[in-house]
Amino acid sequence: MSKEHSGQKPWEGLQMPLEEKLYRVRYEVDPDHPHIKVNQEICSRCGDRVCTFICPAGVYVESPGQPGHIQVRHENCLECGTCRVACTCEGITWDYPNGGMGVRYRFG
Repeated sequence: MSKEHSGQKPWEGLQMPLEEKLYRVRYEVDPDHPHIKVNQEICSRCGDRVCTFICPAGVYVESPGQPGHIQVRHENCLECGTCRVACTCEGITWDYPNGGMGVRYRFG
């Protein structure tokens, strides 16, 4: 059934807050093999900090108490890989999570 026939307007999903959109995604964190690694030394010298605004899921945030220190919220990662392309400083190492771990998309 299309969204128009179900009563939901096609644009309603666009107006949801990020947290509500991410609630529709399940992420299994692998504590022994984090698929994102940030080189804090390189990131502290980066002036643009592209990762803090290019990631559609807001995985990277600058620590409010430590300017230049990038915090990673692995559980929000959608595995799109945008960060590794956008980070021109090469401060981010990104790889796919091990099998059975990572993002799982739910319908609804």
